[in-house]
Amino acid sequence: MFGSVVVGIGTAGFVRIRDMLAPLPSSAAEKLSVKGFISRRILEEQQGVKQITVEDALSRDDIKVAFVCTENAAHEENIRMFLEAGKHVCVEYPMAMTHKTAVDLWDLAQEKGVVLHEEHIELLTADFKQLKKDVAGKRLEEGFLHFTGGPLKTGFGFPAFSGIARLTWLVDLFGELSVTAASMEEDQENKYMKMTAQLITKEQKPLTWIEEWAPGLPRAKDINFRFDSCTITQLPPATREPVGIFMQDLVLFSQKLLGQVPRDQLHAERCRVLHCLELADRIQQLSLQGSAQDT
Repeated sequence: MFGSVVVGIGTAGFVRIRDMLAPLPSSAAEKLSVKGFISRRILEEQQGVKQITVEDALSRDDIKVAFVCTENAAHEENIRMFLEAGKHVCVEYPMAMTHKTAVDLWDLAQEKGVVLHEEHIELLTADFKQLKKDVAGKRLEEGFLHFTGGPLKTGFGFPAFSGIARLTWLVDLFGELSVTAASMEEDQENKYMKMTAQLITKEQKPLTWIEEWAPGLPRAKDINFRFDSCTITQLPPATREPVGIFMQDLVLFSQKLLGQVPRDQLHAERCRVLHCLELADRIQQLSLQGSAQDT
């Protein structure tokens, strides 16, 4: 059994505790056992699980795993702390706020002989799985992905990092990408932000990615992928799957702990995660350069 602690009790932390208390039957997730949670606040028991201190979590021999579910800006500190203590770590995306930091953390995990897993539930949704099937075998000519949502919360970082789930979609669908241009519009008084990134595929086909955040904006994705044979303008209808996306991710992480994931799959996943973070770095750099020139 892998005794576990959950760091951060927001939506993700709550779901992590829930899923460990009732894991998918006959799955690798049954090997996880939640021992406590950590929060900056003093809280009552959560789903029957007691709050413990960071010091307890780091020193206890029965705690082998940490689930980092804090705001993005706190990911690096928590990951590094638990890796240094020889604990396996599962972290909500993004792992870190720079590509270099993520490389350092992965190297540290390898040095310590533990698993570092970045959750990507957006690749596990039924609509994305269906979209990937629909896209397979088609040649992209041009693509567009526009995400909208409410105001970006403090501590979640630059939109290329806070929205890295959408960037991961594009990389998983169309392969390695390059950034050709990026810009940022911001009205702090009205809590408005809009990031636009121009990307190209290895085949030199253009992709536009927009993240737009403001009060009153619906949480939605608008897509337009033009292929040689057809155009896809909306996410395909998909049947709700019996196993939730967080549980699917929990099973995958547990399989990694048990050594059940092939080495080539682990390598491909690491390459994808680091490639997306490298793209996010470049988008942020170009956006900030443009903002500085505007002022």
